[in-house]
Amino acid sequence: MGQHDGKSLLIHNVKVVLEDRVTNGSVLINDGRIIRIIEEKEEETYGADHVLNGQGAWLLPGFIDVHVHGGFGGDFMDASEESYDTITKFHASQGTTGMLATTVTASREAIEAVFQATRSYMNKEMRYAELLGIHLEGPFISLKWIGAQNPAFLSPPRLDWLQDWTERYPGILKLLTLAPENEGAIDAIKWLSSHNIVVACGHTDATFEVMTQAAEAGLTHAVHTYNAMRPLHHREPGTVGAVLTDDRIYAELIADGHHVHPGAIRLLASSKPSDKLILITDAISAAGRPDGLYDLGGLPVIVEGGVARLQEGNLAGSSLTMINAFRYMAEHSGLTVNEISRYASANPARQLGLFGHTGSIAVGKRADLVLAAPDFSKVLSTWVNGSQVYSAE
Repeated sequence: MGQHDGKSLLIHNVKVVLEDRVTNGSVLINDGRIIRIIEEKEEETYGADHVLNGQGAWLLPGFIDVHVHGGFGGDFMDASEESYDTITKFHASQGTTGMLATTVTASREAIEAVFQATRSYMNKEMRYAELLGIHLEGPFISLKWIGAQNPAFLSPPRLDWLQDWTERYPGILKLLTLAPENEGAIDAIKWLSSHNIVVACGHTDATFEVMTQAAEAGLTHAVHTYNAMRPLHHREPGTVGAVLTDDRIYAELIADGHHVHPGAIRLLASSKPSDKLILITDAISAAGRPDGLYDLGGLPVIVEGGVARLQEGNLAGSSLTMINAFRYMAEHSGLTVNEISRYASANPARQLGLFGHTGSIAVGKRADLVLAAPDFSKVLSTWVNGSQVYSAE
């Protein structure tokens, strides 16, 4: 992943966001890896071939977006290399270094095409953000909480499809969203989790009790918490109540100021252990593009003021980027930069089993890094595996 010239790079004069603290210092990279973290300001260049003065900006671990449909006019459902280049290049400019190609509820043939395109894309030299696999969102979801998914292609969980896809495209399916109350869902959860595929609840009317059964069966994730799921009620805590209180479940959050109220964000952050909240974009093809008419899974989407909705009014994904989600959290959540960084990088890396080599700034890990403006208003540079894949200059 990523071409680096074998030369070393020193990024100095930055606020380095480590796992447990922020330090003013430098990071030395060689051959795509972090080989030294210097926790003080000094002029020593450590013999680096290249030296970059960060001028007091933030140096963060690269963002990992486990729920993203597209961006800058591209959609993963296009199932084309050109579209995937468009998406990964755009989101790299927003600080994303790794992502899951997220589908929508569609025909088996359309989903199959995404498997084929993702496998071939992952097998080639990726130049931008790294495609880590597929997040299958739908078609095994609830009509009641359909959101912006196409009801024509809803299906109960199909183990035969899942077995077929995982046999023919091994290691590609990383995360699957379903409604746990659907007939056959609990069996599907057991099968998927036994095959190291993360199972999420989403677009679901599951009761608290059903959610507890699902977690017992191996469900460990909730997509866009609060959105398109049975809400919290004090006598039936619902899907939301289970996500808030069950520490086995990672909770995704769309932090754009439209999907979830800041007070509900603070409730989620105070309810979940700090290693169980994950920032996502849920971005569609409209991300990075002007307001107007777009398409999501064959449904027309109107984007006004950056907010994407179906004609009926349902929110339809977002035009959010990871750096904007990070900035929103910094401005509205009352959380530290360390905590927000965990949500954007470490936690998704943990959930996908990647934390051993990415997701934090630590000696020996891959240099998947983001240099962000002091106010998080923009990304200045992005590196994947030590290669610069984006520069604002």
